[in-house]
Amino acid sequence: MSAVSNAVAPIRMTIDQNKWLRRGLYVLLLAFVVIFPLFFPETDSKVDVATTALAYVVMALGLNIVVGFAGLLDLGYVAFYALGALTAGWLGSAFVYGANHSKGIHILVSGPLKNAQGIHVNYLLVFVAAAIVCAIAGMIIGLPTLRLRGDYIAIVTLAFGEIVYRFALNGDEIKFGNQQLTNGSQGITPVDPVNFGVGTPFNQLNLRPWYWTILTMVVLVLFVNFRLRDSRQGRAWIAIREDEVAAASMGVPLVRTKLLAYATGAAFGGMAGAFLASYTNTVNADQFQFAFSIFILSMIILGGLGSIWGVVLGAILLQLVNRYLIPDVLNDKAQSWFHFDLTQLSFSIFGFILVLVMLIRPEGLLPERRRKMELREGIGTGETETSGLIEVQA
Repeated sequence: MSAVSNAVAPIRMTIDQNKWLRRGLYVLLLAFVVIFPLFFPETDSKVDVATTALAYVVMALGLNIVVGFAGLLDLGYVAFYALGALTAGWLGSAFVYGANHSKGIHILVSGPLKNAQGIHVNYLLVFVAAAIVCAIAGMIIGLPTLRLRGDYIAIVTLAFGEIVYRFALNGDEIKFGNQQLTNGSQGITPVDPVNFGVGTPFNQLNLRPWYWTILTMVVLVLFVNFRLRDSRQGRAWIAIREDEVAAASMGVPLVRTKLLAYATGAAFGGMAGAFLASYTNTVNADQFQFAFSIFILSMIILGGLGSIWGVVLGAILLQLVNRYLIPDVLNDKAQSWFHFDLTQLSFSIFGFILVLVMLIRPEGLLPERRRKMELREGIGTGETETSGLIEVQA
């Protein structure tokens, strides 16, 4: 026994050292992203790009729960961005101009918003309201898909996204008394800046508070994602993704499990949508088109389906390509050399990147361990299956 203990001790020490090294790297990474905006002026475009990228990280992590964890293809995720943004517009602007006999409703806000017309609510409550509205919408979209699989789920979710887009575009014709549901193609503007009830509301002359707010949201969503992935509910999602029939036969409640996946993913999308509505100062129907759903889905595919850190990496990389590499680097070269506006081919460039990743690294840039074994180590095929299982057991 002593010989065995002596042999195991170095292995255990190495594992502990690797664990502490990994934790140290996480702490250094967190410290860097926290102080990142301090390296640039308060209105620098790099802080703007980083802030938007972090908002997309929240959305991508939400969609990853539906697509990556539960294996339910969702092509209408833009609907939750729209509903979250509309919630922010309803609860944080002068759009409902007749509220409280035109005196306005003000809930835990500070500064000039305390006397403004319309409805003005503390943004912590706006985030909660957006999450609740989108979670309910997520369960509604999940109901028709309970008996569907594969491409049929994609068709239903795509239709749902288009329905919400059309409601946002034509909602000015839907009235409750004298109040319109949306402002149609004109949009709702201005939307209140983020206000937590103390101090002055955020403004575009200092982007750092916006950055730190969305960074806090990213940390919260990451914590929830890791806890969900390792929980009983997360294992149920993965079981459905791998084999729905087998999961049902083992007692996994398909209805509740699928609806929870849609509701959770939708809630994160709604929170990010509410933030972006405030950050961009507008809620416009043109923001809620089908291409946005594909943009967020591409982040997950690029990073790796089901991989939390892969999704974070994919969202940041695609946003950098979209907001910096194409317009500021490649487009300048294209115009000087060929007199051509390269921004018109943005989605073609995204498609080329995805095809390249699928050919070179089909599991994604930072894949989940299970998916990496399936695609690289031949799990499920003949002799390589046996070797793969031996490696897993080892």
